[in-house]
Amino acid sequence: MTPVASKPLTPRLTAIAAGMLVCTAVTAETRVLTYHNDISRTGQNISETVLTPANVSSDRFGKLFSHPVDGDVYAQPLYVPKLAIPGKGIHDVVFVATEGDSVYAFDADNIKGSNADALWHVSLIDADHGAGPKATPVDAATDLACSAIAPQVGITASPAIDSSREIIYVEAFSKENGALIHRLHALYITNGAEVHGSPVVITGRVQRKEQNDTVFDPSRQLGRAGLLLSNHIVYVAYGSHCDKPRFHGWMFAYDATTLVQKGTFVTAPDHGKAAIWMSGAGPAADSKGNVFVATGDGWFDTQAIPAVDLGDSILEIALHADNLALVDYFTPFNQVSLARHDGDLGSGGVLLLPDQAGKHPHVLIEVGKMGTLYVVDRGTMTIADRHYCNACTADRQIVQELPGAVSGGVWGMPAYWKDTVYVSGSQDVLRAFSLKGGRLVPMPASISPDICEYPGCGLSVSAHGEEDGILWALQVGAYDSKAPAVLKAYDARDLGRILYTSNQHGERDVSGGAVRFSVPTVVDGKVYVGGAGQLTAFGLLDRP
Repeated sequence: MTPVASKPLTPRLTAIAAGMLVCTAVTAETRVLTYHNDISRTGQNISETVLTPANVSSDRFGKLFSHPVDGDVYAQPLYVPKLAIPGKGIHDVVFVATEGDSVYAFDADNIKGSNADALWHVSLIDADHGAGPKATPVDAATDLACSAIAPQVGITASPAIDSSREIIYVEAFSKENGALIHRLHALYITNGAEVHGSPVVITGRVQRKEQNDTVFDPSRQLGRAGLLLSNHIVYVAYGSHCDKPRFHGWMFAYDATTLVQKGTFVTAPDHGKAAIWMSGAGPAADSKGNVFVATGDGWFDTQAIPAVDLGDSILEIALHADNLALVDYFTPFNQVSLARHDGDLGSGGVLLLPDQAGKHPHVLIEVGKMGTLYVVDRGTMTIADRHYCNACTADRQIVQELPGAVSGGVWGMPAYWKDTVYVSGSQDVLRAFSLKGGRLVPMPASISPDICEYPGCGLSVSAHGEEDGILWALQVGAYDSKAPAVLKAYDARDLGRILYTSNQHGERDVSGGAVRFSVPTVVDGKVYVGGAGQLTAFGLLDRP
């Protein structure tokens, strides 16, 4: 059975440190080290001094350059400025991970001269990176019989970077001697070499009472959710390939220095399912290292308290001395209906908001396929520990519930800036919801004039403090044919004002082919977009 915290599932958290939003303070050199910019998963960069609504809406903004890579890019590109590359000088560097099981480091500013090629490129399926002879990425058709990610599956989860130690953590999937293997790698960002003790093979076993143990099956599990680096621990989460049984939602915790496994957690050890995938969003964490995820469809245990099987739920998990343990959770009243009709609460990532005014200063936002917006107090998720309201018609035990707030449902991650939550639904307009006293104003403050096709747009926000806010939306509706993705920019104060679309200039700004759930990275005057076999960079065309 999955370990559960010995103390009651009640609030322990009375304050969140002001610095919980990593990488969002206004600094001279902004870094993007993790999925959606910070471990609260806000998607905001409020240090952007170059891009403004005025210059992005002019003909000055467009495609700068692109780099071909050896596989599709599902992972969000990451960015480290002024990095010393041995023998090649100091560069602003953008890091790209591919389904070809490769990691690339490119000069982030141009492709001139020696920058035409990668500063370094490593394959994680060679002997130098722990792989056996003739290792390959996993073939989606023959090895998995699943076309959700195709034609090959290698690195899907967004990596995480520890800039102080100059290490990037990467989860890679490969086939070796007929066996499928997941590994966690720690690479030096200066050259791609493995850190001592890296890589490690992902394995796990959870004991169950009166039944066979639950064992991690690498052939059934997909590392889709982005990696989380929090309090010197690397968290890796797993869902499934095309929902093919038998799979589980798994989370692993590894010591960031030694890569020693510190804990495992299974979301549904008895009945299976309850994936942690969140359309690529990384688990979120507060300043004390408590981790928050949403699970997909699966069985929910209505009898035991705490529940053992946790389908369609928002979970708070913490690393204790001996293992990962469930601390608190919330499950919607209509969970049975969600599970029966592919309602999948966990298709969306968990957003931790900065401190709010009112009775609930520490809240999170979650929205899944049904388009219901949930506002939950992350210190005490439910009133009187009423984690699941049986036979109810609404969830009054949480801070707020807005059924049908987002048409079409969400496959991805909301974004946050300046007391506003931005959400993209499938086949829906973009919506901006204002925050008042720790609650969402039900009527959107603004909406876009156009829609985002299925699965919705990947969102990021750039701003200079509280000024010059831009909502960036990556349209990937053409993912099936891998026709070009479309990068869009909106005035973050009024989504009715479109500033730019990458298809407005014909072939001039064409991006790489669309892949599902991609998120643009906006930093230092540029926008980086991963796609089908390509990284594309956008920015001011006349900037030196």
